[in-house]
Amino acid sequence: MTAKRPPNVSSDSGTRRALARARDGKTLDLAEAAILLRARGDDLDALLAHASRVRDAGLEAAGRPGVITYSRKVFIPLTRLCRDRCGYCTFATAPHKLPAAFLSPDEVLEIARQGAAMGCKEALFTLGDRPEDRWHQAREWLDAHGYDDTLSYVRAMAIRVLEETGLLPHLNPGVLTWKDLQRLKPVAPSMGMMLETTSRRLFTEKGEAHYGSPDKDPDVRLRVLEDAGRSSVPFTTGLLIGIGETIEERADSIFAIRRVAREYGGIQEVIVQNFRAKPDTAMRGMPDADLHELAATIAVTRLVLGPKVRVQAPPNLIGEEYALMLRAGIDDWGGVSPLTPDHVNPERPWPQIDDLAARTAGAGFVLRERLTIYPEYVLAGEPWLDPRLTEHVAALADPATGLAREDAVLEGRPWQEPDGGLGGLVTGGRADLHTAVDAEGRTGDRRADFDSVYGDWDALRERLPSGGRDGAVRADVREALRQAEADPARLTDEQALTLLDLAGDQSGAGADDAGLDELCRIADGLRREAVGDDVTYVVNRNINFTNVCYTGCRFCAFAQRRTDADAYTLSLSEVADRAQEAWEAGATEVCMQGGIHPDLPGTAYFDIARAVKERCPDIHVHAFSPMEVVNGASRTNLSVEEWLHAAREAGVDSLPGTAAEILDDDVRWVLTKGKLPAREWIEVISTAHRVGIPTTSTMMYGHVDTHEHWVRHIRLIRTIQEETGGFSEFVLLPFVHHSAPIYLAGIARPGPTARENRAVHALARVMLHGAIRNIQCSWVKLRDDLCRDVLAGGVNDLGGTLMEETISRMAGSENGSYKTISEIAAMVAPTGRPLRQRTTAYGRPSEERAEAARRSDGVCQSVRRPLLTVSPVSRPPVTS
Repeated sequence: MTAKRPPNVSSDSGTRRALARARDGKTLDLAEAAILLRARGDDLDALLAHASRVRDAGLEAAGRPGVITYSRKVFIPLTRLCRDRCGYCTFATAPHKLPAAFLSPDEVLEIARQGAAMGCKEALFTLGDRPEDRWHQAREWLDAHGYDDTLSYVRAMAIRVLEETGLLPHLNPGVLTWKDLQRLKPVAPSMGMMLETTSRRLFTEKGEAHYGSPDKDPDVRLRVLEDAGRSSVPFTTGLLIGIGETIEERADSIFAIRRVAREYGGIQEVIVQNFRAKPDTAMRGMPDADLHELAATIAVTRLVLGPKVRVQAPPNLIGEEYALMLRAGIDDWGGVSPLTPDHVNPERPWPQIDDLAARTAGAGFVLRERLTIYPEYVLAGEPWLDPRLTEHVAALADPATGLAREDAVLEGRPWQEPDGGLGGLVTGGRADLHTAVDAEGRTGDRRADFDSVYGDWDALRERLPSGGRDGAVRADVREALRQAEADPARLTDEQALTLLDLAGDQSGAGADDAGLDELCRIADGLRREAVGDDVTYVVNRNINFTNVCYTGCRFCAFAQRRTDADAYTLSLSEVADRAQEAWEAGATEVCMQGGIHPDLPGTAYFDIARAVKERCPDIHVHAFSPMEVVNGASRTNLSVEEWLHAAREAGVDSLPGTAAEILDDDVRWVLTKGKLPAREWIEVISTAHRVGIPTTSTMMYGHVDTHEHWVRHIRLIRTIQEETGGFSEFVLLPFVHHSAPIYLAGIARPGPTARENRAVHALARVMLHGAIRNIQCSWVKLRDDLCRDVLAGGVNDLGGTLMEETISRMAGSENGSYKTISEIAAMVAPTGRPLRQRTTAYGRPSEERAEAARRSDGVCQSVRRPLLTVSPVSRPPVTS
């Protein structure tokens, strides 16, 4: 392994130009950043001055000019076992060198209690990545103590520390999945993981720092940073410089962090740490990173990341160069412990806090203590801080500044679900929205936190998938049509795309109406072969029990902040009342979904299902999207399978296959900030099928996606069905754009064209033939004439009477929030096909149910209101 150090470079035109751009506040590009990383001498002095100015502006804007922060912490090395083999690490070790694979709960709490007694407020949990995957001793210890995995033990110990000491956990467990972040967010105000470097060379080449360490794949680590941002977790990351990376690779690492920070706003601090060689490691012969090199890296990091991101240098690794690092633009010294050593750099003791304060003052700054969660996130509250931690943080935070309270008393506080779950809530907010959306409209065209909850709109535009196949060779249309009719299961993706292209582009250019008519004729024949001529529908009621949600789905106009005028939450009794009203109107099903309310305990979903079943034992409970399943499982610390078993016992009969949107993460991460990744959707659905819970399947299309995404999505749905057989139907959901945030931001197009709707419904019938019998259109999102068009092109089902469809109406759909049986019949009559009421499972309802539905015309009286075009209205605010 060869050290790579920048040469001393004298001023040249490139350096002068880059420094001038930094001086003038212009955005640096990657090449300019690399030039400035090499700055030394007078050039370095100029660079530090520019970085200092940016830092000072950021502190001024944050309301704490001249304040440098630190966190008083204890270091809890939960386990020093790790599955990785990094060439510079002395923290990770082997089992025979330790008294036990993990610290015991008593040892953890003893460290935390001693820290609390010394005024510490942060409990830094540091550990190796998933040691049970490498060391049988770790697996055996976890099994013996009743933990499924290391993260389950981390979660349990974080709760114990909160409850018994009052310290705030900061978790550094290494690489985390999106689902892991959901499990841990309720028990820790902040988390972290060093990016270190984006250099793939250091990961893939034998002898380099990260070779043989699966968790040091730069792509994996960047995905963790993104998933933390999507999950609204205040997250610490950083660079480790001098481990063999080139200057250009170092610059790339800084820009990678900037991209994530800009897009999600969740990077609370960036640590710039210098490599220090340690004995008994593979890199013991490498020279330490030069401190002027460190200062240049800090300064460039500050200039690239800007004034809002906090930049830190560990004070125990910089010798006497405190003033140099402050000149470079840091505004934080990180965690400093008066009790425990730095277990990662044990040879480098922490400075005394009084000495650190004096050195900081000597450079013209004031040292102030912060919490593990940075002040900006403390003051912002939701969605960054989980409600289960609100009281713990509030006990230690100055409410005016978000910094640590000087008079804080460290004492344990209960960690628990919000009081009473849904059972303790009363119906509040605009609970009449299900009817008022038709009679009065929504209060405004967007929620109050439009500019923050969805991430950075400008950064999002850079994520947009490429649009279209211009220049691609199309399959022969006639051959594709022949294949679709003769053997649809063998239709290739290229042929499927050719058939979709019969719809033309968004303006209709390139459309082949004769070819599209032929595709629809073929699809209609396949429909007749699969299910006959009946057009089916179900008498049901949607019950959206809350619209409070901070997930940040950019296509969703339904979600609200808890303080927004249109926000509401229903009590259990109100949910049960609505289900009973639906039953009395002849419904055989209730479909229940809601926002991911921060106060909602994971068991609330079970309570909702039980409340409905207790009131209406024979009604079918079709409830809870895969996103809600993962949310419930995370908050109860159950596996998805365990949670689904409990949901079925509580009364859930089937799941809606919503939250799918487009099952391609390149599209999903444009459509949504925080919804579950495609792989998690697939896991939930497949697990539900395996445990005997059927689901629907869906696709929402016509926003930022392309025809290729539609084909791949439908192909994936077929693959899952061939493996599990658990889908009852495929529901096509055209994007409703009018009040959708992503449309208002100018990113999404205004939904699919009429031709595209015809083409994709027909193609779904062709591609799913022999796998999924029922293809459903959404009358809520399509006009009556378009519903008739797709009924003539492969569709056999119209969904339900719904009774209260609020989600699409909030987005601007103008087709009403319910349809009576008479209205459905009138819509279908021109097709000449018979209309038949069905159950959720496509059986026939009992005569008693059918007669009750005929009497009510499929819709309960209380929801019937005159239809109003949904637009903002002036109305008094409603408090929740």
